[in-house]
Amino acid sequence: MTRSALWHPFTQHAIEPAPIRIGRTQGAYLETPDGKRILDAISSWWVITHGHRYPRIIDAVRTATQTLDQIIFAGLTHEPAETLASALVAMAPQGLDRVFLSDSGSTSVEVGLKMALGFHRNTGDPRSRIIVMEHSYHGDTIGTMSVGARGVFNAAYAPLMFAVDTIPFPAAGREQETLDHVEALTRDGRAAAVIVEPLVLGAGGMLIYPAWVLAEIRRITERTGTLLIADEVMTGWGRTGTLFACEQAGIAPDILCTSKGLTGGVLPLAATLATEAVFEAHLSTDRAKTFFHSSSYTANPIACAAAVANVGIWRDEPVAERVSALSRWQAERLSRFASDPRFANVRGIGTIAALDLRVRTPGYLAEAGPALRAFFLERGLLLRPLGNVIYVMPPYCITSAELDRLYDAIDEAADLACGR
Repeated sequence: MTRSALWHPFTQHAIEPAPIRIGRTQGAYLETPDGKRILDAISSWWVITHGHRYPRIIDAVRTATQTLDQIIFAGLTHEPAETLASALVAMAPQGLDRVFLSDSGSTSVEVGLKMALGFHRNTGDPRSRIIVMEHSYHGDTIGTMSVGARGVFNAAYAPLMFAVDTIPFPAAGREQETLDHVEALTRDGRAAAVIVEPLVLGAGGMLIYPAWVLAEIRRITERTGTLLIADEVMTGWGRTGTLFACEQAGIAPDILCTSKGLTGGVLPLAATLATEAVFEAHLSTDRAKTFFHSSSYTANPIACAAAVANVGIWRDEPVAERVSALSRWQAERLSRFASDPRFANVRGIGTIAALDLRVRTPGYLAEAGPALRAFFLERGLLLRPLGNVIYVMPPYCITSAELDRLYDAIDEAADLACGR
């Protein structure tokens, strides 16, 4: 095979095998040019919701290309973006009445951080501190790395990152400690915003915390005039069992970030939703108070059309029932490992399941990670453990029998890893 010029993400090319070439996708499967099918058990990094090449979305993309391509979004607008914005406002937690479109999850969070800082500066209260949660991950741009956990992901870039205040993860039995830290850090009026992944931390290890903690964090931020940014890039679009995770806490943040499942995973698109108050803080005859952010592909019409089709699927099809069934199936299959000594912290929320394999050296760089990946791929399964953390986050079209196959492979992999 000819040597590839590509540099792949999160890939150590010196020691990892050559990437597998995919020639076709359909439903829950990836297919190589020679016909090998691989079950996509992680939704291709959590983006595919209904299934690969979902017909209604693909048809919407095809139709949109007949009349539109990229349009500068400063001073111009178009129907797919207008329709999408109205739909998002109607679907999101109440009060999020403004929609800023961008092109990736990281960018949507970066936009949210800039909105928060601009809000305080423009209202005469120039707060600058950001409060983050331990173990969190919000993206790979400079701002989003700054508000994420410090470690192997970003050690080389530490000189570029700004300081933040960190609250402990609300582990079972330590929830009040987390809330006490939020209270203490917001008391002096210097904190511009608290940013959290609602209910479950993704790349930080699929760590889950209860909805009442999120509700209490919201109560504290409201009392102290601190904005709450909910990073729903991964948790949105049904992953935790509801359309948005914030619904389970009965809260509406000041700013909500969404991407990944926004287009059903078909095309890159992101949105940052904000309250009218955040928007009005940037509304002025003083042009210096403009919200200064854009990218070349802001509100790409083709991507917006895909997102509008996705919204229609949620409106017209029994997606909630599919999510509920998958959530139930995941819980049932996790239960077989609940008391298994090979695993720790067996957990799940909605369509997400995770369990920690007990190994001598845990963590993201655990040797078990690449070995597990290779083991699963040999069996036609795409599972990409976070070190020793095995998680299953499939598209909603997966069948019960396919889940059985996945969990049987996890069982077998644990035996091999534990030397049985």
